[in-house]
This record gives sequence, C-alpha cells and structure tokens, in this order.
Amino acid sequence: MPDLFTIIRPLLHALPPELAHQASLKALKCGFLPANKPATSPILSQNILGLEFKTPLGIAAGFDKNAEVVNPLLMQGFSFIEAGTVTPLPQAGNDKPRIFRLTEDNSIINRLGFNNHGLDIFVKNFSKHNKKFGIAGANIGKNRDTEDAAVDYVKGLTAIYPYADYITINISSPNTKGLRDLQKRASLSPLLAEISKAREQAINTYNKKIPIFLKISPDIDGKECENIAEAIISNGVDGLIISNTTISRPEFLKSARRSETGGLSGPPLFASSTKTLANMYKITKGKIPIIGVGGIASPEDAYIKIRAGASLIQMYTALVYQGLGLVRSINDKLPIMLERDGFKNISEAIGSDIN
Repeated sequence: MPDLFTIIRPLLHALPPELAHQASLKALKCGFLPANKPATSPILSQNILGLEFKTPLGIAAGFDKNAEVVNPLLMQGFSFIEAGTVTPLPQAGNDKPRIFRLTEDNSIINRLGFNNHGLDIFVKNFSKHNKKFGIAGANIGKNRDTEDAAVDYVKGLTAIYPYADYITINISSPNTKGLRDLQKRASLSPLLAEISKAREQAINTYNKKIPIFLKISPDIDGKECENIAEAIISNGVDGLIISNTTISRPEFLKSARRSETGGLSGPPLFASSTKTLANMYKITKGKIPIIGVGGIASPEDAYIKIRAGASLIQMYTALVYQGLGLVRSINDKLPIMLERDGFKNISEAIGSDIN
C-alpha cells in the first residue's frame, strides 16, 4: 500500500484538495484500493461501552461526510469509522476554495462549514453498514441557520439511532458561526439534557442503548474543561472526542497558506489537542472514555495519545500525506511498544503518563 500511495500522491496533490478527496472516495467506492488485512493482536483488543474494538484506531469524521464508504473504509484496517458531520437538511457549506494544503507542515486548513447531503441520504447510506467489518459511529451537527440547536441534534440522533454503534455530538467545528458557543456552560447543559431525553425515548423504542460522545475543541482553558466535564457527567454523556481542529496558528508554521481562515489539522495540532486530552482525563479521573484525535502522524504519536488518556484514537490529515499504509504501521507497531513497556493489554496503558 505505501508503494502504491507513493505513485498516486503526486497525482492527487496535483488536484485541488476537494477534487482529490472526491477521487479518493470514488476509488474506495469502486473497490480500486485493495483491502488491508485487519490487525489481530489480542493486546490491542478492548471492550469500551459495550463495543468490541479489535484495535484502538479509527478514522475521524470529515472524510466520509455522507456515509458513502463505511464498509470500504473498515476494510482498510480501521477498527471503527466515524461518518459525518451530517445536518438534518442538505447544506452547501462555505464558499470555495475552502480546503488548503499546508504541505511544508503536513497539515490542512479547512473552512468547509458542514457541507453534506442531509440526513435522509446519510441514513440511507449508513444503513448499509455491515457490522462484521467493524464499528461505525455517526457524527451529527446543526444546520447553519437553525436557531434552536437542540432541535437539529435531536433530529439527527433520532434518525440515525437504529443504525449507529455510537453517536457523536459535534459542537466544536470552528467553521459554523456560533457553534462553539454551545460549549459554554449556560448552553451546554440544556442542550445535553434535550439530547439525553431523546436518547431515553430511543432506548425505549429500539430496546438498545447507543453510546453518545461529545466532540470538543482544543481551544478551551482549564475552567471550560471543568464545566464540560460537569455537564457530560450530569447529563449521562458516555464519552468525549478530543479534539476538533484549532483556530490557533503556531509560530513554527512554514506554509504560505498558514493565515487562511478555518480549522487547522495535522501535526501542529498535536500538542494542544493532547494537552486538552490529558487535562480532561485528569478532571474525569479516567472514568469517561476518550477518543484522542488531532495530529497523529506515526505509531509513536498514537501511543502518546493513549498514554495521555485516550482509550481510542482517530486520524485523518496524516492519510493525505502518508496514505493508508499508516494504518497498518500503527496497528503493527503499537503491540511492540505496549509489550516493551510491560503492558499485557492496551487498556493498562491508557492514561499511564498522567499522575
């Protein structure tokens, strides 16, 4: 797989980023990419919130916004995928161009704005998920013009609930005006209370409890972390995803595109997202499962996230620069690092660097 990507990367990067992304989706849809053999090391296997993860590695929301390639992605060696973000109504997103490669920094800035085909198409596609391939989560958001955010999140949860293995509430994209305000204490608890109420109704209807994760920003301080932790615990949210993209711009960025508006992803996000992850792990005393995402570009990065408190990890931007061979590399090297440090299962390593 790495050799194939070495050949096709110049071709993909010669295209505008959105067009290259569409080409990647089409290649997966058509079966052009050969399947990767799934990882089988028992040291990576764990049960989290009633779900059996063969490895901790998943692909983050944003790659498969419309749930078009759920099964093909799972056949690339991911233990789980997260499709979306989906909004109730179709949405064009922000004006183009809206994705920028920062090649010198192996990073991306995007200001997409929840562009997607809407809930009806998403659910139709997502319902074709074959559970034998792995776990599939759905990431839900609100339409740009919706004033009462809870209405949209409840619509999303209700529609996707019969099909999803877990559901993520995305309130942290920097590219929808006012969305991140939902992380504030006065807004978050009422929102989560409505979502919790909707889940209780869905549990009664479908006789199953689907875990709910909340995806948060890396651009929050310690007090905001405490408020979020209090809100999720009091409203029965099961887990956190840390983090979304950042609006900060580290001084070491080299690319001429570094000043573009939008969310920055890739290695420059790693330090801040991992710091927020470790802080939330401390605040929640390790009792809330956390999916660590943001800047993972190597097996070593993945291991750092786990030792900082991540039960699971996700990546996306690194695939743009390294291809799907990175999936195999992480799945192969994590067991070696775990055994080197005396861990018998990955669960023993979670948060091991946090005092």
